[in-house]
Amino acid sequence: MLESTIAAIRPLDEPAMVAAGELQGRLTKPPGSLGALEELSVRLAGLAGVCPPPLPQPAAVAIFAGDHGVHAQGVTPWPQEVTAQMIGNFLAGGAVVNAFARQAGASVTVVDVGVATPLPSTPLPSAPSARPATPGGQPIAGPPRLVSANVRRGTRDLAVTAALTRDEARAAVETGIRIARELIDAGAGILLTGDMGIGNTTPAAALIAAFTGVDPAEATGRGTGVDDPTYARKIEVVRAALARHAPDPADPLGVLAAVGGLEHAALTGLILAAAARRVPVLLDGVIAVSAALAAAAFAPDAVGAMVAGHRSAEPGATAALRHLGLDPLIDLGLRLGEGTGALLALPVVTGAVRVLHEVATFDSAGVAEK
Repeated sequence: MLESTIAAIRPLDEPAMVAAGELQGRLTKPPGSLGALEELSVRLAGLAGVCPPPLPQPAAVAIFAGDHGVHAQGVTPWPQEVTAQMIGNFLAGGAVVNAFARQAGASVTVVDVGVATPLPSTPLPSAPSARPATPGGQPIAGPPRLVSANVRRGTRDLAVTAALTRDEARAAVETGIRIARELIDAGAGILLTGDMGIGNTTPAAALIAAFTGVDPAEATGRGTGVDDPTYARKIEVVRAALARHAPDPADPLGVLAAVGGLEHAALTGLILAAAARRVPVLLDGVIAVSAALAAAAFAPDAVGAMVAGHRSAEPGATAALRHLGLDPLIDLGLRLGEGTGALLALPVVTGAVRVLHEVATFDSAGVAEK
């Protein structure tokens, strides 16, 4: 599954991009006046292979959840049980991601890919289905749903041994591929990344340092807001893990296995599958961009499907985006995860495409050009 997905990823379509650029130049506005939105619309046309590209709707958020053996190193003060408790909150609709998803009309799918503790029971459906539509044709998101796809009950401690075996890492990546395919087959026009896992910014920092070559101090942030001693310990844990495992960025599956998390690997698969299906994937914060680095290592052309939703307050996110050549759409100092930043950026992406569909040209509007 992984190999066939990678083989299906192709470069952006140049003729569609040229057509979109020319259309932007004929719209009733000064050339370049929409700034980064113009470049984004051109890139999305290249991804879709048509100008104008389809409107990126409906939107589907996939929250991958997992736990981490490195929690034992004291890299966060939060107990590991919070991961499962927050899944219950997602399913009950009480988290920030739920509020933002309701505002955006996006569906929320929560995937247990590696949670260590028992999850709350839920009667919610476990498979996507067609959604009823508004009079304007936009599907109405249903209740959050849970997918049980646990590869193992949390990773091993990356400070002591490899976090995952290669087979476990592959299984998590392929879980992400399956989820992406399900969501796209159910009608999703854009995928948004989400994550949940106490301690998951530590493996994210290790992945970012491994793939970009930046120093662990530049890749590591404070996560949920740790104090100075904990932050210093976290940096040293990342540094020691990289020295112990010496992950090779040319072997992305090996990097994910050595220092990654199950949610990071699953997000990698989601991104790869979206790129293979020519559907944009809107990246959230530092967990998502660490997975995006792995996806780009598997298939460099996958970057064409990636849209950076926001700039996380975690310093590693900036290093990762720089390496990927992506500029974030918004910068609000967010560091929550869950998919919250991606959801806030979603109207910007939709607006960039809507301009190509709905704005008149100088000729059609009878407006004189310069």
